[in-house]
Amino acid sequence: MRINKWISRLVLLPVSKIYGLATFVRNKMFDFGILRQREFDVPVVVVGNIAAGGTGKTPHVEYLIDTLRHNYHIGVLSRGYKRRTKGFVMATQRSTPLDIGDEPYQIFHKFSSSIVVAVCENRVEGITELLRIDPKINLVILDDAFQHRYVKPTVSIVLTEFNRPVFEDHLLPYGNLREGRGALRRADMVIVTKCSESTKALDYTIFKAHLNLFPYQKLYFSRFLYGALKPVFPDQAEGVPPSLEWLTEDDMILTVAGIGNPRPFVRYVKHFRPKVRVNIFPDHHFFSKKDIELIEKRFMTMPGRSRFIVTTEKDAVRLANNPYFPHELKAITFYLPIKVDFMRQESDSFETAIRKLIRDKQSQTPGV
Repeated sequence: MRINKWISRLVLLPVSKIYGLATFVRNKMFDFGILRQREFDVPVVVVGNIAAGGTGKTPHVEYLIDTLRHNYHIGVLSRGYKRRTKGFVMATQRSTPLDIGDEPYQIFHKFSSSIVVAVCENRVEGITELLRIDPKINLVILDDAFQHRYVKPTVSIVLTEFNRPVFEDHLLPYGNLREGRGALRRADMVIVTKCSESTKALDYTIFKAHLNLFPYQKLYFSRFLYGALKPVFPDQAEGVPPSLEWLTEDDMILTVAGIGNPRPFVRYVKHFRPKVRVNIFPDHHFFSKKDIELIEKRFMTMPGRSRFIVTTEKDAVRLANNPYFPHELKAITFYLPIKVDFMRQESDSFETAIRKLIRDKQSQTPGV
């Protein structure tokens, strides 16, 4: 183990140094105006991170949409990671996760009546097209675009995970950071995600000290709350979904997860009495026929009085649209919805602060 770690350090750490130099130079080119940023007449809120994946961006974007949609006509723009299309694509009722990506698909189907959702690799082009198609949009939320500096944000929100803090991480490929910790200086708000009920006041103090933010930067702590099980295939569901609290040691659950960090989800399911088997796939994984056959085989070989498949909300989007998923398993396949909950009664504080920040920053924009 120590030898592998030493070899990894010897090989990957120098590459991380080169990568870090490249990101530093790129950021300085934006800071000095060599690379130009485009500013828009409508406020642009960027939600992102400096670590690669797993910080909980989508639930926080949904929280932000829910907070602001009564005050603004929102356009949400994402890259549409792992979609099989190119360029600008608007989300419609006919869109699939393969067209726009699983996260934009999930957001669109939660809020489609009150927001506009699109995907585009080029965020400048994407915002321009969004505003051309729907001139009533007066707020744009950019999902996972903190490093996409060609757009000048009105407000930048950066997420960092409590159990994988940026101050204990390293740059890619030796670590998990997309850019150095100094990039946090560009953020207006930092949210420490995936905290737990056992997080103590001292933990907040230590985290705040290590982040060493400027006085004008706002720091919040959030956690995920899991809701009751919901059917992945509502048309096939029979009766009321099972409750994890009601299941016993004689029951069995097969968990299926293809997200950035599945550990909190698996840990939550294992907290209950049923026996649990775990199937982990890569983040944003589109399940092949072979994958589905593997899931079916593992399920069929499980013992137990009652057996269920439980997956994440993001995976449910891909499974529900999967042509290979066996009909006989649809009635017993469920997902756990999640929502963001700010710690220490900070939800009102966050919602007030984000509205004020957008107004204040927008009033400082020339010509507005």
